[in-house]
Amino acid sequence: MPLSRRRTLAALGIAGGTATTSGIVFGRGEHDDDERERDPGDQEANGPSEREAPLTAVRVAHLSPDAPGVDILVDGERVVSGLEYDTLTPYLELEPGTATITVTAADDADTVVFEREYWFGQAFYTVAAIGELETGTIRPHVLIDDGSVLFRAVHGSPDAPAVDLYANDGDNPIVADLAYGETSNYVAVPAAEYALDVRPAGNPGTTVASVDLDLERGGAYTGYAVGALEPDDGDAEFTIRATLDGPMAAPSGR
Repeated sequence: MPLSRRRTLAALGIAGGTATTSGIVFGRGEHDDDERERDPGDQEANGPSEREAPLTAVRVAHLSPDAPGVDILVDGERVVSGLEYDTLTPYLELEPGTATITVTAADDADTVVFEREYWFGQAFYTVAAIGELETGTIRPHVLIDDGSVLFRAVHGSPDAPAVDLYANDGDNPIVADLAYGETSNYVAVPAAEYALDVRPAGNPGTTVASVDLDLERGGAYTGYAVGALEPDDGDAEFTIRATLDGPMAAPSGR
C-alpha cells in the first residue's frame, strides 16, 4: 500500500513484548484498518509524499493484561482492529482539536471498554489502556510523546487566594493550588493556542482572570499572576502576564 510517510521516527516497542512499529505515521485512511475517508490531498504515487509532517498524531497501546483484543474508533470510525495485549498501533494522523476515542471488544461494537473525549494539540501522543477489566480499573493513560512546550506559573498577586490554572476549559487544572509567592514546576503541554483561566483553588466554577496564549513548539513559558484582586485607588488590577523564557526569548534591546 503506498504511504505518505509523513514522518520517520525511531523504532518503538513495548518492553517484554515482541511488537514494534516501523516509525511511519499513517495519514488519514492509509492504515489497513482505518475506515476514515482518505485525505484527498495525499499523493497516490508510491514513495514518500512531499507534504509536511502532521501537526497531530496518536497511537494506542494495549496494556491491560486481562482485556481481550480490541478495536479503536475515532469519532465513531474504526481506525484499528484486533489490537492484542502488549502491542501498540503505529501513529495515526489526526486533526488538532477534540476527538472521541472509543475502545471496544474486537468485532463487537456493543461492548465498549472505554470511551472518552480528548483534546489533542499539536503534538504526538500515546493513549495507553492500563488496569484490569476484572477489577474495573481499566482506564486510558495519555502521554505526550513529542511536540510539547514547557509552561510554569508564578503567583504574584498579594491579595489573591491560592489558584488553579485551567487550559481550554479542561476538566483538570494544569497547575493546582498555587499560593501567593509560589512558582510551579514546568509542566509539558502540547504546542497550541490556549485560553488560560485562573480560578480559586478547588472552585472550578469561578474564573477570576483569563488570557489567550500561543505556545509554540519547543518553547518554555511563564505565566505571572500580578496585580490586586480587589485593587484600591492606584493599584493595578489582577491580570496575567506571559513571557517566553530562556534562549528562545527575543533580545531585550539593551
